[in-house]
Amino acid sequence: MLSGGEIVYNYEPDRRGDKLLLLICGTGESFALISVLQQHGYAVAALTRSGYGSQLASQAELVLESWTEAQKLLEQKQFAAVIDATHPSNGEHARQLARAAAENNIVFCRYQRQETPLPESPLILPVYSWEEAIRQAAAKSGNIFLTTGSHNLEMFIKSPLLKGRRIIVRVLPQHHIIKKCQDLGLLPRDIVAMQGPFSTRFNQAIFQAYRAGIVVTRDSGPTGGTENKIKAALALQIPVILIKRTTDNSRQPTVYTQAELLDWLARRKNERATAKHHRSDPGRRPEPAHGAE
Repeated sequence: MLSGGEIVYNYEPDRRGDKLLLLICGTGESFALISVLQQHGYAVAALTRSGYGSQLASQAELVLESWTEAQKLLEQKQFAAVIDATHPSNGEHARQLARAAAENNIVFCRYQRQETPLPESPLILPVYSWEEAIRQAAAKSGNIFLTTGSHNLEMFIKSPLLKGRRIIVRVLPQHHIIKKCQDLGLLPRDIVAMQGPFSTRFNQAIFQAYRAGIVVTRDSGPTGGTENKIKAALALQIPVILIKRTTDNSRQPTVYTQAELLDWLARRKNERATAKHHRSDPGRRPEPAHGAE
């Protein structure tokens, strides 16, 4: 939290023995990751994007709701590492923090879900941008059922290509999200406010109830419910526009499991300790290799 322009911590750096990890939260797994990291001796600063996210991250040593706050702490070198656990489609702010981390010599890692295994079907239409998803939706007939959440919702609602089309959105039941939908002109009948992930059977019932002609979703990985949405749509012979992850040319390390992340953090910690040791004793003679003397 900010108090009089200063960051107030509720942990003791000397007791924990290391700097904070900055965890950029955005998926269900990212919030669960906080306690896992703490159990392994790390102190966590959680960057969230909403009041609800802050509640989910309340056990973190520090909770930030502003990208500006996070960047300020990065520039002050308050973090040992940055872990980006946001959805791959939400990346611009995270990329900015990645650049800030690089400029301040702070290691950065992506914690990402595996991609969803896709069945062979002409009804599945993979795309690699929101603009391409809109063009594909415009080329199809019927009601458009968006299961992409509130992110980039305005691109669909305001697109001239989709003018006059009925668009149904499924979003989290949060006040500011519902207000965003209403401000964009969506009618109550076209706002489905509920929190997933949902079973195949439940998705199928919803798609039928709203007479979906097209389903648009992001690849949120097996744990994000994408597979169940696709199965439900295919059972009803509804085309699925699947927004895939864009190619990441940044060469940043990416891990897919908690074990991989903990291993990456341990290796970075050992590297820092080794570098610190060499700096404190630059004239120390290196240990001879086994059998060299």
